Amino acid sequence: MKLMRVGAQGQEKPALLDNAGIIRDLSAHIGDISGAVLSDSGLDGLRALDVASLPSLPADSRIGACVGGVGKFLCIGLNYSDHAAESGMDVPPHPVLFMKATSAICGANDEVLIPRNAQKTDWEVELGVVIGEVARYVDEADAMGHIAGYCVINDVSERAFQMDFSGQWVKGKSADTFGPIGPWLVTRDEIPDPQNLRMWLEVDGHRYQDGSTKTMVYGVAHLISHLSQFMTLAPGDVISTGTPPGVGLGQKPPVYLRAGQVMELGIEGLGTQRQHVGQA
Repeated sequence: MKLMRVGAQGQEKPALLDNAGIIRDLSAHIGDISGAVLSDSGLDGLRALDVASLPSLPADSRIGACVGGVGKFLCIGLNYSDHAAESGMDVPPHPVLFMKATSAICGANDEVLIPRNAQKTDWEVELGVVIGEVARYVDEADAMGHIAGYCVINDVSERAFQMDFSGQWVKGKSADTFGPIGPWLVTRDEIPDPQNLRMWLEVDGHRYQDGSTKTMVYGVAHLISHLSQFMTLAPGDVISTGTPPGVGLGQKPPVYLRAGQVMELGIEGLGTQRQHVGQA
């Protein structure tokens, strides 16, 4: 299934995209794409619905973040060896974890705003993993069963805040609109191998990132197992798993976003995003 949330910001309705590309309203059956809805039993309940009988929603509806009520927005840094190299950093011996504020979350095609006093705003296409079942001290062999599905994430970053303002990376990762998620949450049964998905990102039609999840240092199952040793992962938590090379910081010389530009990005099977860049 392709699950989504559509409507004005803060008023999104839960929906699914049917095989004909029609957006179907789920609000008579569930309150949101969140929590227990994302469990295996919750998703099975949605699969049992007569999709053709569900009301349709306008095709031009605003697409919100594909997950509501996100408790934790977890991100993995330097998880592609070639991206670590372009950043001038070593591949870490364990996954690098940082958090992104949930207030950064926005829709897949919402405007991305460069923060005030920003100098080096950058892009990062990433595979998002959405937790469906509680994960606590999970073995890697069992980790995939805790996933509800996958989505596209643009881990927008302000490098000056991230690297020059002391403290953790979270300062450069958490500005409003720095977390476009979606357009869809694609359930895990539709993505049999998350470690073999093409991913790309363009700015004003120029392709900067053109990679694959197959070059991750730490794969999805390892990440879930690893993170679950340090904290409980709850349904609706989102893990952004790192980016391939081609970010602005890695260009020679570096290239950063400017107001008026347009980012387009996508991952095989998970849809595409398109964001106009504005100024806060």
